[in-house]
Amino acid sequence: MSDPGNIRIQDYDYLLPAEQIAQFPLETRDASKLLVYRDGHISDERFSGIGQHLPENSLLVFNNTRVIRARLLFRKPTGGQIEIFCLEPLSPTAEIQEAFHQTTASTWKCLVGNMKRWKSETLMIECLADGIIHQLFAELKTDCKDGSFEISFHWSPPEKTFSEILELMGVIPLPPYINRTAVPSDNDRYQTVYAEHEGSVAAPTAGLHFTPARIEKLRSDGFETENVTLHVGMGTFRPVGVEQIRDHVMHHEKIVISRNTIHQLLLNLNRPVIAVGTTSARTLESLYWLGVSLIQDHSEKHPVVSQWIPYQQNPGSMITAGQSLQALINYLDERKLVEYSGETQLMIVPGYQYRIISGLITNFHFPKSTLLLLVAAMIGNDWRRVYAHALDNGYRFLSYGDSCLFFNAWHKLP
Repeated sequence: MSDPGNIRIQDYDYLLPAEQIAQFPLETRDASKLLVYRDGHISDERFSGIGQHLPENSLLVFNNTRVIRARLLFRKPTGGQIEIFCLEPLSPTAEIQEAFHQTTASTWKCLVGNMKRWKSETLMIECLADGIIHQLFAELKTDCKDGSFEISFHWSPPEKTFSEILELMGVIPLPPYINRTAVPSDNDRYQTVYAEHEGSVAAPTAGLHFTPARIEKLRSDGFETENVTLHVGMGTFRPVGVEQIRDHVMHHEKIVISRNTIHQLLLNLNRPVIAVGTTSARTLESLYWLGVSLIQDHSEKHPVVSQWIPYQQNPGSMITAGQSLQALINYLDERKLVEYSGETQLMIVPGYQYRIISGLITNFHFPKSTLLLLVAAMIGNDWRRVYAHALDNGYRFLSYGDSCLFFNAWHKLP
């Protein structure tokens, strides 16, 4: 494999007209267009018929993360608005599910809009729910020196969880390219129908096309489904701002996969594994590298997949997907754990060879983004032809846009 660090992000640019960026979802989730790419052939379909284009006996893997209402809009007594965007918990716990269940107080790493207007005063917002006045207070603690700030929250009534407070007072965090304020319908539509575990500040948007009836139809037609969890961070919106990929620092995201799902993947490696979304793809491929790490390094260090690890391995000592997944199961069984938790910084770029997945359901991605690089790793240079076709044929782009079904240009490794 040639050095992926030499990839020029300018080679993954294209002109995206503003009018083709979807500002609202379609009325019906599975009514979107579906572009199918297989073996160099492009066809225009409807998402409602996706089952007709999936290989027989495919295993579909969904990311069941749930988007939190991470945007909090405070107004100073003088009238100025301060926006606080919750990124990740810091104390009394950094574990995201525990943080959501905290009562009384919690400290988070946050982005702050209109920071110049916030001096040192405590900010407060309140709302009336079920006949009770709820109040949320925010205190500025520390500048984290990376564009974010440490913010301490406390609230009343104190027995409410932070999750409940966010549901009452927060706003769904629409991506910056959706040029409008959030409306009540976004609380439902910017969330997959199978969302379960709170923790994302952006939706795994490929999943937005699925309805409960569509998932049930796929299961009745013989397709298997499994869930993984990757909590999508703000880094997913960050464009690649460097000339060569070697200088881009990939963001960390937390992943959780049950032992049962890992076992099902191990049993089904001989069938097509279709990732529903780039987040599911990164999670599944990260699983492989986590297993490789266990085989090669038996230390108890915190499990993190670094962004360049796939490109540093010796091809002559290739560990199979089956060996990797079995190592993960052995690790869990030895410790009597029912799920594997870790972090991934995995960066999938052209030249990457997929170990777990055979296909990808996704949306159309922003120019010069790491998500577009992941697609190019899946279908090669044909990404240009695919995107040109979509632009010429009126496809809607980005989070609320239309969908694609891609199959690996190269067979996944055994």
